[in-house]
Amino acid sequence: MARTGAVWDPVQYLRFANERLRPALDLLARVPLDTPARVVDLGCGPGNVTAILKQRFPEADVAGVDGSAAMLEKARATVANCRFELADFFQWQPAEPLDLIFSNAALHWVDRHATLFPRLLSFLTTGGVLAVQMPAMYDMPLRRIPYELAAAKPWAEYLGDVTSAPSILPPMEYWDLLRPHVASLDLWQTTYMHALRGENAVMEWAAGSSLRPFLDRLPDDRKAEFRQAYSDATRPHHSRRPDGTTLLPFHRLFMVARKG
Repeated sequence: MARTGAVWDPVQYLRFANERLRPALDLLARVPLDTPARVVDLGCGPGNVTAILKQRFPEADVAGVDGSAAMLEKARATVANCRFELADFFQWQPAEPLDLIFSNAALHWVDRHATLFPRLLSFLTTGGVLAVQMPAMYDMPLRRIPYELAAAKPWAEYLGDVTSAPSILPPMEYWDLLRPHVASLDLWQTTYMHALRGENAVMEWAAGSSLRPFLDRLPDDRKAEFRQAYSDATRPHHSRRPDGTTLLPFHRLFMVARKG
């Protein structure tokens, strides 16, 4: 799940582990494989999904690949019987053809999908599967507000050169990109209504993922102030319900492509 260059905090990321895990389980349920021999969790983060892949396919060789050393340290400490590799998505290449490349909430951190996705398909065996889930939130306040803050005072001094994260392609473009190269393609979107608890819940959620490129660049004595500014800006869009819950509508795009 790690964006190259960001300093990821596994503890903060896993604060909402159940909510972040549910899309991975929904994706895995649609993978049409019984006994794959070689499986890779691409963008494995702290390894919680890698562990589930190993449970689902206990006889498989399961490896996790990520661009964050901190996340991989957590994965190696908590996940048994799996291998982990530090690599950039565009530089990584498996030693042997794979039966399953599984990627949950990771590939949206990089661009050039028109190059990356066919490249990943080329690593699969005949009948192999590419299973991908990505947030589709780039036009939502959750993702838009940090860039608005970064462009204004006092944050522009530190964050003025933070470039916007790449946006994913429209679903139909993924269909056109993948369908000519696969025997079957399952493509769908889901909106999860994440019920978050606690003060500043949306900020705490974002601090584990989309706020990382901003927080990483700030001096330690300005991080809390930026978090509060983000909380204040997002609160009108995500107000707490009468029972104290904050509902976060979260859009996600799924695809399961099986190579012919």
